[in-house]
Amino acid sequence: MNDAVKRKDGSLTRTKEAGIGESVKIQQLFKLMVDNGASDLHITSGSSPGMRVHGEIVRVKTPPLTAQDTKRLVYQVLTEDQKNDFEKNLEIDFSFGIKGLARFRSNVFYSKGAVAAVFRQIPTIIPDFKALNLPNTLLTITDVSNGLILVTGPTGSGKSTTLASMIDRLNENEAGHIITLEDPVEFVHNHKNCVVNQREIGTDSTDFHHALKSLLRQDPDIVLVGELRDTETIEAALTIAETGHLVFGTLHTNSCVQTINRIVNVFPAHQQDQIRTLLSFVLQGVVAQQLLPKSFEPGRFAAIELLVPTPAIRNLIREDKVHQIYSQMQIGQDKTGMVTMNQSLRNAVEKGLIDTDTAMSYSTAPEELQNMLGLKGKDVKSK
Repeated sequence: MNDAVKRKDGSLTRTKEAGIGESVKIQQLFKLMVDNGASDLHITSGSSPGMRVHGEIVRVKTPPLTAQDTKRLVYQVLTEDQKNDFEKNLEIDFSFGIKGLARFRSNVFYSKGAVAAVFRQIPTIIPDFKALNLPNTLLTITDVSNGLILVTGPTGSGKSTTLASMIDRLNENEAGHIITLEDPVEFVHNHKNCVVNQREIGTDSTDFHHALKSLLRQDPDIVLVGELRDTETIEAALTIAETGHLVFGTLHTNSCVQTINRIVNVFPAHQQDQIRTLLSFVLQGVVAQQLLPKSFEPGRFAAIELLVPTPAIRNLIREDKVHQIYSQMQIGQDKTGMVTMNQSLRNAVEKGLIDTDTAMSYSTAPEELQNMLGLKGKDVKSK
């Protein structure tokens, strides 16, 4: 971020240049957002607009917004149908683009009776593997004709960007039909070597269930399901993968092992053996990622855990011994390309991207990481 733009108190300046005042337009905030490399814009009553820059919320230097201000700002980007939908359901997801600026994904909702919203900036150019520093093993697991590949992590962890990069690579190198089911559509994929149809839930189909039900009649080769959010969606994704298609999906889980447990446990007990068997056959890879703030310079980077289902891991899934998978992930990594989250965090510390405190705070197994960093019995302090 340009130092001339950020005050010592952390607020964003250039309000005069941007024309920000009582008559601020939402487009001016979007422009300020893009100029400062912000990932998200927060609009809520009682606070000045907030922008997430390098993982931290920074306030625009304006008076706090009133309920009338937030409604006026947000309604500038809603169509009449969207306004009616929002007022009926009290929240709405949608995406839109501003020519010459960027695309945005938005969730509009009510907070204490006032309109509020979060707008996420979606890059117009899909980053490639090299730009994202994704592991080369990801290239290998996408070189298959069928199966299920899962990209997981908390909200804002870069799942959509990783998936877009993987889909774009297939779009360039395969000759098939790609269908995405998204709520809402984020990255826009042009027709390259593949024909690409992107369907937005709520606009192009009523819900994921109906979209998935008719999908096999649309002759797909590659399918992206924006979120595997319930039993019906997960079951449909597994079936599509089983019938010879390559399926990508996302889950809000923090590790590869947790992802497998979530897939199985969403089903009733009497179905779980069947689902474990099916999953053991169709699973091609799991990516669990987090976006961490760099400790010594502006910016963030993705820490990635990667599972590639070897015959041993497939057998553990079938036999309901998922708790043993983590140990298997650490065997023969030079050959399999697998990596654990703690290994990614340790590598980031060794490369000077983050300090030990940051690594420990993002670890799902801090005691193991403490040993890996040689901190056993020591206080964890920043380098």
